[in-house]
Amino acid sequence: MSIQPPPARLGDTLDDVDTPALLIDLDAFERNLDRMQALADAAGVHLRPHAKTHKSVDVAQAQMIRGAIGQCCQKVSEAEVLVHGGIDNVLVSNQIVGHRKLSRLARLARLATVGVCVDDAGNIAELSQHATAHGVELQVHLEIDVGMGRCGVPADAAAVALCRQIIDAPGLAFAGIQAYHGRAQHIRGAGERAGAIRHAAGVVQTMLGLLRDADIIGPTVTGAGTGTAPFEAESGLWTELQAGSYAFMDADYARNLGPDGDPDSRFEHSLYLLATIMSTARAGTAICDVGLKSTSLESGLPLVAGLPGASYVGPSDEHGTLSLDAGHQVKLGQKLRLIPGHCDPTINLHDWYVGYRNGVVERIWPVSARGAFF
Repeated sequence: MSIQPPPARLGDTLDDVDTPALLIDLDAFERNLDRMQALADAAGVHLRPHAKTHKSVDVAQAQMIRGAIGQCCQKVSEAEVLVHGGIDNVLVSNQIVGHRKLSRLARLARLATVGVCVDDAGNIAELSQHATAHGVELQVHLEIDVGMGRCGVPADAAAVALCRQIIDAPGLAFAGIQAYHGRAQHIRGAGERAGAIRHAAGVVQTMLGLLRDADIIGPTVTGAGTGTAPFEAESGLWTELQAGSYAFMDADYARNLGPDGDPDSRFEHSLYLLATIMSTARAGTAICDVGLKSTSLESGLPLVAGLPGASYVGPSDEHGTLSLDAGHQVKLGQKLRLIPGHCDPTINLHDWYVGYRNGVVERIWPVSARGAFF
């Protein structure tokens, strides 16, 4: 339970909401969920949205109601929040190392279907030991490197041997392969993004061929992100999509281009930071109350929504500086919406979502897994 009270009450108007506040435009949010589920359904693949973006049981439930088969997350603590919140199928799309984390992961598998990724023989053995000690079965995916250059092994005979080790290990079930190309998500040109996934598909195809030769048939192929999900969905190779940011979008994703060379408008901005103008002492400048402690900036500065002539030009801890074009003015106490540069780490700075429709607060959801990074 958060120690901070919500910044709004049901029925408030946006002018009543205290700031800084994390807003969800519920109409745009619901359209985004429907569009991604429709994309997956049309391609005949499963959708397993990534909860590292939203860190919310409520958002997860909204995705599951529409047909998602489960959730991804990156940390055991995120998985714990989701499972204890009622989500019954969770894949930790990451390597989990260390006795305490492995024990927690195994215990969680008593309550839900729990998966995890591996790329190391020793880690497979440790997972088996903890699963058998707790009397559970863990769903294990071998991660192959399809271009991310982070975790994962090459698609070769050694990878097949790791799959065989999973199959033979007590307490483990071989669930498939993890094939996520994170570096492709923000390649700006649609053709270049598609090319990166064609390369990834070649790696996946090689791996599947090696598995068939070893009589290992029909594994799940899971991966994809918001920037590339249409390409993985259409490939005929991926069977599960792990996109997350599509629910909200952010300023960085807004820089991706569609096939026509225009900004990709498949999904809408639904996540905003509500800010208040706190100073207008200098001409051509205004100061708002969204700074480094309420928005992430590693992917660029926030965009100002619905306020022509204003741009966010610089932060400090608790202040954001806005530049105003000539002839544009704002008033002390005026509210404005900002589009964060990167939704995932920005969300992790907040305790609450304030969901609104037609300018009125309709939902107040806790950011259930805020700070769950262990």
